[in-house]
Amino acid sequence: MRSRTANWFECKIRYEKTMDDGLQKKVTEAYVVDALSFSEAEEKIIEEMSSYISGEFNVTDIKKASYGEIFFSDLDSADKWYKAKLQFITLDEKSGKEKRSNVNYLVQAGSFNGAVKNLDEVMGGTMIDYVIISMTETLLMDVFEHKPQTMGSERGVTEE
Repeated sequence: MRSRTANWFECKIRYEKTMDDGLQKKVTEAYVVDALSFSEAEEKIIEEMSSYISGEFNVTDIKKASYGEIFFSDLDSADKWYKAKLQFITLDEKSGKEKRSNVNYLVQAGSFNGAVKNLDEVMGGTMIDYVIISMTETLLMDVFEHKPQTMGSERGVTEE
């Protein structure tokens, strides 16, 4: 498991997909991209999806993700994304009372139990007490991380 903190945007695209029976059907799919702004998120989703989709597609929605950190799995079977809501329990030093704060994460796993296991694996390495409030499977198809530009590509020179 590895984690990545970034500015994440959820993007929806609509296009004609060839189904298993060979028929064309209009579908809307959701993806996540790492970007600094809405316009950069749109640019990145178009760039990423252009290599997967032949034909036209439209970006129908872009919204800031409610999570700042994503936990990635290294397993090939981890093909689903789960939204986890954790509640952190801290002690207020002045009053001595418990303080609870909620934080959302996105977790990659192959099953619900796998998502809980992956979350516990990452959070087990921290010193903070937490409770899993909810774990929900999302409809997200994939997550596209920022790819650092190689030398030359920023000046319009491509490497082969």
